[in-house]
Amino acid sequence: MARTASALHILVKDKELAEDIIAKLKKGAHFDVLAKKHSTCPSGKKGGDLGEFRKGQMVPAFDKVCFNGELLTPHLVKTKFGWHVVKVLYRN
Repeated sequence: MARTASALHILVKDKELAEDIIAKLKKGAHFDVLAKKHSTCPSGKKGGDLGEFRKGQMVPAFDKVCFNGELLTPHLVKTKFGWHVVKVLYRN
């Protein structure tokens, strides 16, 4: 069972924008460019890179996607912070 993961994310306020970002990613847009443009999280300045983190370190819905979701695929996650577009890079 994985204990750490690494992910990129883009945090936005509304679901429609998050869904639009996912559509752009599926058409070949670069995650880091969209993160710098749209993300309200400080990690947006780094292209959305959250680095490596431990299981249980993130809020539950985010954690669930990072440790159970498909790798390298954009996922839509709702948390108390807003809507996240999450791309899990790897798990250890």
